Amino acid sequence: MSFIRISAQQARDLIANEALVVDIRDPQSYAAGCIENAVHITADNVDDFIQAGDQSRPLIVCCYHGNASQGAAAYFSENGFLQTYSLDGGYEAWQEMQDGDWQ
Repeated sequence: MSFIRISAQQARDLIANEALVVDIRDPQSYAAGCIENAVHITADNVDDFIQAGDQSRPLIVCCYHGNASQGAAAYFSENGFLQTYSLDGGYEAWQEMQDGDWQ
């Protein structure tokens, strides 16, 4: 497998250890709320991100519910990122964890 699926809790731990989060949701959803310091990736900037990104840094891909992030995580892995993760449950799961529903 070219990427690993992780829970919101695992993502939080990886972020604490310097993992980078990329958010592939639409601009309006991203603007309404995102994981702190997440980079918004669209079709317009994905190539620039791949060229300029630190491919040795762990990369967590976030979408709405954890489905689209799997394909995107595989794509980043195929394009040189060494540690690529897909956030299961997406931003929705992250919000639930932040709201205390998973504690």
